[in-house]
Amino acid sequence: MNYFTSAIAVLGLSGSMAMAADFELPKQMSWTAYGTGSSGYNQAVAIGAALQDAAGVNLRVLPGKNDVSRTEPLRQGRVQFSATGVGGTFMAQEGVFDFGAQNWGPQAIRVLMANNGGAINLSVGVAGDLGVETYADLKGKRVAYIVGAPALNVNTEAYLAYGGLTWDDVERVDFGGYSASWNGLIEGQVDAAFASTNSGKAYEAEAGPRGLYWPPVNPANTEGVAALKSIAPFFQLNKARVGATIDGTDGYQGAGYAYPVLAAMAATEDDLVYNMTKAMVVLFPEYDGNSSGIDGWALNKQNLEWVVPYHAGAIRYYKEAGVWTDAAQAHNDNLIARQDALAAAWEATKAAAPEDWEAAWGEARRKALADGGFKVVF
Repeated sequence: MNYFTSAIAVLGLSGSMAMAADFELPKQMSWTAYGTGSSGYNQAVAIGAALQDAAGVNLRVLPGKNDVSRTEPLRQGRVQFSATGVGGTFMAQEGVFDFGAQNWGPQAIRVLMANNGGAINLSVGVAGDLGVETYADLKGKRVAYIVGAPALNVNTEAYLAYGGLTWDDVERVDFGGYSASWNGLIEGQVDAAFASTNSGKAYEAEAGPRGLYWPPVNPANTEGVAALKSIAPFFQLNKARVGATIDGTDGYQGAGYAYPVLAAMAATEDDLVYNMTKAMVVLFPEYDGNSSGIDGWALNKQNLEWVVPYHAGAIRYYKEAGVWTDAAQAHNDNLIARQDALAAAWEATKAAAPEDWEAAWGEARRKALADGGFKVVF
């Protein structure tokens, strides 16, 4: 394998990290990422440019339209890493939704780093002409449901739960895609839809005849926050600074989650993961500011006790950087044990060859989690 070594003088880091840092990466690398033009894709391209300038590493970014198309090349070994989201990490780990199909199952996904920038939130936006002030006010209102996009619908369900609601408390309006749902909000076919606060469709809605409002998530509402996280444990409370109706204000108190998440398979070589993680940190000053929201890759913004375990190679780097704790290790060990329990349940279900695969696997995975003392989600 051809490697390039880069000696980078990193400004603004303290101690040994401020010294010239070496990292070794293949001359040719490939990631999957979100679709062309998305924030995730643009960030991957900006990181690739920094790798090229600093170390002559050519990063090929392969756009994928959904979680499966981003994860398939990763599990096949056709790419080293995936700049993905909660679908390609948490839901792949859990073996749910598309990953619950018989040709998938729970995946041994590992995290390197994640963008926890907090510049944006991922929220349910509401038409501004309704007078809605809280998510509880959505009772009886029309809420968008995206057919074939369970990850998006789970997020919407989480916000409904924060407001003490379920899908039974609202009028579900089905759409064939994300963009269609927001066109429906703008045109009066639906009253609420899920999006990132900085999405183009959200800005369109803000400028449209109905306007746009993001109901807040109050951190003091511990019961509501717990309900939200019971549906979507990957969410974190956050005050957004960027987005439709938010730009130029003091910010919007809501919630979000890591996006993108740089992930690998557990079987990926430790040295490769170590060097990729190190390069992401060392080169941060070079790519910071080169794409919207990219500042969330900073080392001091990493959540080392998230819902998906970190790769051993990444942990090696975080230990060197002095940020990996005993608590993080214990949390990571528990997440790996969770993945092992799900993998065992999957193999047992396959061996049983049930007629109703979906029902059998759903029951088996929930039982495995409960029996192992793990939190049951989905």
